[in-house]
Amino acid sequence: MTGPIHPVRFPGESDEYRAARDELLKAEIALRQQIADIAALRQKLPHGGPIKEDYAFEELVGNSTVETRLSELFAPGKDSLVLYSFMYGPNTERACPACTSMLDGVNGLAQHIVDRINLAVVAKSPIARIQSYAEKRGWNQLRLLSSNKNTYNEDYHGESPDGAQIPACNVFVRTPDGIRHFWAAELLYAPVEGHPRHMDLMWPIWNFFDLTPEGRGQDWFPKLSYE
Repeated sequence: MTGPIHPVRFPGESDEYRAARDELLKAEIALRQQIADIAALRQKLPHGGPIKEDYAFEELVGNSTVETRLSELFAPGKDSLVLYSFMYGPNTERACPACTSMLDGVNGLAQHIVDRINLAVVAKSPIARIQSYAEKRGWNQLRLLSSNKNTYNEDYHGESPDGAQIPACNVFVRTPDGIRHFWAAELLYAPVEGHPRHMDLMWPIWNFFDLTPEGRGQDWFPKLSYE
């Protein structure tokens, strides 16, 4: 790509700035294409293994606790399910601030997401405790489930052998042959220095920081309160 990439210019910019910005823009264009290419590869994945079992979760419907099977999370005409494992175990004093930050944002997007696919959030705490926390955060669009009485977290790597909770994200697909695992955010498990950044595409807070000279930094971490 040679010459000006586009005609837009900003007040007071120097030739040095424009040259550097155009080099960055070339990289941003390449990244945009790479993201699209990776998404295409992901969509071409063969189906994974059949679900280990049709897990029974607890869910609050009105004031009643009901049993909801994983198969019942698929609405008619929607064959994909994104299931996020929220780090809020029954023995933890508080919910994970990072999960909370992400879900604060997802709550606002949920009504748009579920117009096309299925979405739910699962945590190990009893459902009443999860719902109480959700009400404090204003989560009114998320479908919340408790895995307190099943092994979903352990089976799909949202819990370590010692019971520690892990922020896993799994995608399942409904097929004529039954429900199968499709994808997981496996960057979470891959070797890396620092944060695995496995949820970056679904957690845009970091992208805002990356737009600035300060970047995302090394020391900042989401909090439950900023008072």
